[in-house]
Amino acid sequence: MLDMKFIRENPDVVKENIRKKYQEHKVELVDDLLKKDEEKRLLKTQAQKLRHKRNELSESINRAKKNNEDATDLLEEAKILPGEIKGLDEKIEKLESEIKEILFVIPNIIHSSVPVGKDDSENVEREKIGDPREFDFDVKSHVELAEELGIADFETSSATSGKGFYFLKGDLALLNMALINFSRDFMVEEGFNYVEPPLMIRKNILQGVYSNEEIAEMSYKVEDEDLYLIATSEHPLIGMFIDKTLNHRDLPVKITGYSACFRKEIGSHGIDEKGLFRTHQFHKQEMIVICEPEESYKFYDEMMRLSKEVFKKLEIPIRELECCSGDLGDLKAKSADLEAWSPRQQKYFEITSLTNMEAAQARRLNIKIDKGGERYFAHTLNNTVIATSRALVAILENFQNKDGSVDIPKVLHPYMGGKTKIEPVEKR
Repeated sequence: MLDMKFIRENPDVVKENIRKKYQEHKVELVDDLLKKDEEKRLLKTQAQKLRHKRNELSESINRAKKNNEDATDLLEEAKILPGEIKGLDEKIEKLESEIKEILFVIPNIIHSSVPVGKDDSENVEREKIGDPREFDFDVKSHVELAEELGIADFETSSATSGKGFYFLKGDLALLNMALINFSRDFMVEEGFNYVEPPLMIRKNILQGVYSNEEIAEMSYKVEDEDLYLIATSEHPLIGMFIDKTLNHRDLPVKITGYSACFRKEIGSHGIDEKGLFRTHQFHKQEMIVICEPEESYKFYDEMMRLSKEVFKKLEIPIRELECCSGDLGDLKAKSADLEAWSPRQQKYFEITSLTNMEAAQARRLNIKIDKGGERYFAHTLNNTVIATSRALVAILENFQNKDGSVDIPKVLHPYMGGKTKIEPVEKR
């Protein structure tokens, strides 16, 4: 969310930013916002004058009574003022609500380094790491492998829970936990504080990270409760700091958290496909940073380095994609994805997403920094350490063998009790 003062002083900058994001329909909202803001400020001035007049009348009435003077006219005039003030306050409150709604959909100013492009097809490849393996046999999908190995059940989960769910069994379930434990230990060693968050949050926290449209499309609501299942641990981890002012000496805040995640994914075709790639429930290790504004891009680079290091250790070929302007969500100032190589599809698929929100998210959640009495909004960043379902897809496809077995990445051997391979049932 942008600062209203910034919009007031830089309307053309805000409009041009909207155009760079290919959201032309929002340009007119800027003028509407400025009109409502001007009207609100005029009404506030009127209300302030009426309150001042009410105080003066009160003093005049008290003087008249003290001097045994007739205060009838003054009393009649004073009776009218509360209703007039109330009417103005109601108009101001209505305008403030309308202004807030518009501010929530005006996109954040993108960083100057962000490439301009219409959608994800125009994202820019920055780096490739690791060479895709060459296979001398037909590569199987992760679904084929998992079912043949007896380590996942997508049919029963469809019967118990519907599409977009799964049962992980045996070695695949253990491999899932190995990924969680490995990524947790990696982040703790890198100086991040480990936190396990609640799996439900209130709407006011969600509104700090999502639009109302996104809440409706993505979030599962608990019936008759002001609670939603979390879509990522980022939301409660950032939500921990709502309405807090942090001492600058305590920065940066660096947190990593594991959680199960839940998403409705309305309109996502992947939900209709069997497997682990896009599901309603999955497991994820996340990282967040809250920091001084001038340091946020230093941490942006650090967080990208950490993501790459995780997948280097897993020996999965990856590439970094910089998100173009049209592919950035409204709160994002800059974002990049890591993608893993799929030998079956002969293309890369998304596995992590890094975002610098700058002050937009902190402004929504009222997260401030105090430095010598000066208070200002913090910058917030978030990044996926690992979404285990996506990583499992990458491991099953890239580490499969001709005999149907799957090698376990070396870095995970200690987390698998020394096991180095997932083998077909008949070879166990």
